[in-house]
Amino acid sequence: MRLLSETSCVVFCLALLLTGAPSEGQAQTAETEIRSAIHAFHAALAAGDSTTALALLADDVVILESGNVEDKAHYRSGHLAGDMRFAQAVPADRGEITVRSVGDVAWAWSTSTREGRMGERQVSSRGAELMVLRRLDGAWRITAIHWSSRSR
Repeated sequence: MRLLSETSCVVFCLALLLTGAPSEGQAQTAETEIRSAIHAFHAALAAGDSTTALALLADDVVILESGNVEDKAHYRSGHLAGDMRFAQAVPADRGEITVRSVGDVAWAWSTSTREGRMGERQVSSRGAELMVLRRLDGAWRITAIHWSSRSR
């Protein structure tokens, strides 16, 4: 599936060139806010706080997990409860979050390891996460998540 036409890509790149790069201070502030939004999302999952977790997701969020693509409504009624149970049962040891941003769009990635038990199942896994965020009304919201993991 092609997300942007060639014309859209050209327009986007020209807009970036014309608006210029953010100052170093602006970039650092944005990175801090982006990391905070990601940490808050994970903290909400671990606390079983679905209201906060969902509030950090944009209305048009796309979540890629376990070979599936879900929108916000499907995530709310499906994987969210399981993700909260898993986050509570098997805490993650998260690596550093690397952030890149251009204007009001950012992407961030990190890795994690998990060791513990989920019910009767022993968990020992390594995961990778990619999030795309967009600044909406002055706050960073998660617009896409891709999770993958494998046994250690």
